[in-house]
Parts: sequence; C-alpha cells; structure tokens
Amino acid sequence: MIVDGNRRWARATGLDDVNDGHRRGADKIVDFLGWCDETGVEVVTLFLLSTDNLARPEPELTPLLRIIEGVAADLSGPDRRWELNAVGALGLLPAETAAVLKQAEEDTRGRSGAYVNLAVGYGGRREIADAVRSLLAEHAERGTTLPELVETLDVEHIAGHLYTRGQPDPDLVIRTSGEQRLSGFLLWQTAHSEFYFTDVYWPEFRRVDFLRALRDYAARQRRFGG
Repeated sequence: MIVDGNRRWARATGLDDVNDGHRRGADKIVDFLGWCDETGVEVVTLFLLSTDNLARPEPELTPLLRIIEGVAADLSGPDRRWELNAVGALGLLPAETAAVLKQAEEDTRGRSGAYVNLAVGYGGRREIADAVRSLLAEHAERGTTLPELVETLDVEHIAGHLYTRGQPDPDLVIRTSGEQRLSGFLLWQTAHSEFYFTDVYWPEFRRVDFLRALRDYAARQRRFGG
C-alpha cells in the first residue's frame, strides 16, 4: 500500500499545516489494517517514508517522523494483534525514530495477526544495493572466491538478503492520490504484482475503495509471463 496524498488532501481542505494531512493519514492506518483482517490479507506493506522523503525541509520532516513514531507505537500497543516489521535503511533515520521502530518489532514479535511491514526510510534501489552488499559480505566470510560466486549467483540468492526475505511477493499494490508510479516501492518484489491506482487521497480512502481494489484484482487473469 502506497499511502499517498496526505499533503494534497490538507491543502485541498484548506488546512494551513500539511502535517495535519499526515496526522489524518496516520489515523486511517488502523482502519485499513482492520479491513485487511476482515478480508483475510495476511501480509501488508505500508510505504510511509521513502529515502527521497528524507530530503524534505526540516519543518515538515521532523513532525512527519514523530507521526510515524506514533503510528508504530499505536500499532504495537497491547490491544493490537499485528506483528510489525520495519523495512528500510534504518541507519539513515534519526536514532530516536529507528529505536521506536525496533521496539515495535520487539513488542509484537510472534503475534497472531497479519504481518505488517512499515516501510520507513525505504528505497527500492537502496534495498537491492543493501541485499547485494549483504550477500557479498556473507560469501566473503565463507571464503567464497569472486569467480565461484559469479558462477553460482542466482536471483534467489539476492532475494534471500532483501528487507522482506522469507515473505511472499505482493499480489497487489494499491496507490492512492491519482499518481501512477511506484516511486521505488518494492522494485524487486513487484515483478509480477498487479497494480491498482485510485484518485482518492489516502486520508479519504474508505472501506468501499479497498473492496473495489480487491474486486478489480479478483477479475484479473494473472499469467506470470506464461
């Protein structure tokens, strides 16, 4: 889920502070995960902050990071059932934000609900580069020579070092706000995903909009290149 359009929603509704749009968008997440529970969705990835977003002006970025920290704390509360997993380059985030995300992971480990990836400080190209770096480091420790690695390297070896390793690739990617691009979201994992774009801004995204996306997905015939 690419949760897009918070700032445009705020401006369209006459709010002076675009962070009010981010706050309203944050409030929508619990509802959305509830809809996922109702429909049997077991793995959800929420694209909350990209590596590109880290270049936003400090007066917007700092409040946005605080909002994201609040989301992680809320979703990891004792009355929640979701298991959280932070995906992204946490080393690029402020230490406080990274600590909140890691604590949310720890507090929710083993919970029985849906597995929810919080993509914060995430970039698809960065993820692939980190996966290759991790792969090379692993083989260096094993004493694998470069020619040996070149001879045996396969796509599954890289997939095993992604932030989402061990998870199924997404069946459906939804983006709100009318934009029709991935913006670096799960570049490796979405090779065979279906895409659904809606003009609705994320703060206004409703259960009926979600169900329309699922119905549209269900009507498609997936061939996986065959």
